[in-house]
Amino acid sequence: MSTRIRHEDVADLCTGSVFLATGGGGDPYISQVLVTEALKKHGPVDLFALDELPDDALVVAVGEVGAPSISLEQLPIGDECLAVVDRFEAFTGKTISHLVSFEVGGANSVIPLIAAAARGLPLIDGDGMARALPEAQMMTFAIEGVKPSPAVAVDYTGGAVYFDVKDALLYERQIRNFAMAMGGMVFTAEHPMNAEQARRAIVPGTISFALELGRTLREHAGNAAHIEAPLRALFEQSDYGEFHHLYTGKVVDIQRKTVGGFDVGEAILESTVSEREPLRLAIKNEFLLATEGDRVLASVPDLITMVDHETSAPINAERVHYGQRVSVFGIGCPSHYRSAKALKVVAPRCFGFDLDYVPIEERVRS
Repeated sequence: MSTRIRHEDVADLCTGSVFLATGGGGDPYISQVLVTEALKKHGPVDLFALDELPDDALVVAVGEVGAPSISLEQLPIGDECLAVVDRFEAFTGKTISHLVSFEVGGANSVIPLIAAAARGLPLIDGDGMARALPEAQMMTFAIEGVKPSPAVAVDYTGGAVYFDVKDALLYERQIRNFAMAMGGMVFTAEHPMNAEQARRAIVPGTISFALELGRTLREHAGNAAHIEAPLRALFEQSDYGEFHHLYTGKVVDIQRKTVGGFDVGEAILESTVSEREPLRLAIKNEFLLATEGDRVLASVPDLITMVDHETSAPINAERVHYGQRVSVFGIGCPSHYRSAKALKVVAPRCFGFDLDYVPIEERVRS
């Protein structure tokens, strides 16, 4: 039986999704406002359990593609995701039965709710990453062999481009180039899936988990040292791996620039609680690698997330600034990303780091 997402739920969903986004996914504030108003106007959206998907379903992923920092400048109007849904159906001649989020990360976790509410479509309780990652071939959709196209992208002018490509690597190159040409951010409808493909390719339960995570962060808001226990207990009941505190300190340097359609850079933290070497966080939209001196504390595809130390509010990578006091946590990724075929596209070497993936539970005990 499906549950429902109401406008009162949106703030908690956004908070939880920012935590899971590992710094990426896009700042959710404007999207939160737009989604809240859409649900007030059109009513709640059904959150549909993946295992109850009917056999004749057509599931389509909807979201933003581009550098997250651009979303702070090139603000969405609110009708972009409606446009990509309508144009996808006109382009393919097929009727979408369910929508799904690219990633349970930041703005992209809630953007589909605007189209779902306006068009009366249910949203699948799941996504294609169980976190945020920067490239199309890194989605579980692509890893499980779902073609990215037919796909439609709409830019800030309302213009549309249609894609028909054979694989996610080529699609990533084309959609990234289009996003860069049109100011750095576009909205897309892509990765159409039948029921069998959706059941195999979507990570289940992540939207409802993000909502519960957001509630936990709100109910236990305050110093990050006090939120560790409730967060650890919540993650122990989930499909994610172990939860670990990695570092507490002050941001003493942040370098960030937009390169090739991505936000790329590094944040450096100095400990405020003990005599430790500085922590370095490598960024490509998301926090991908956490190192202390020569020691790797955590790496993609495990989750590395940053929160404000005084409030426990999760922080997007584009919101990191000098002088912030923060705590950094690491969480093991779900099993979907620990398979050999997944690690071919999401292991640290895929991001240019000269190291193999070692699960966080092994790193913290070494």
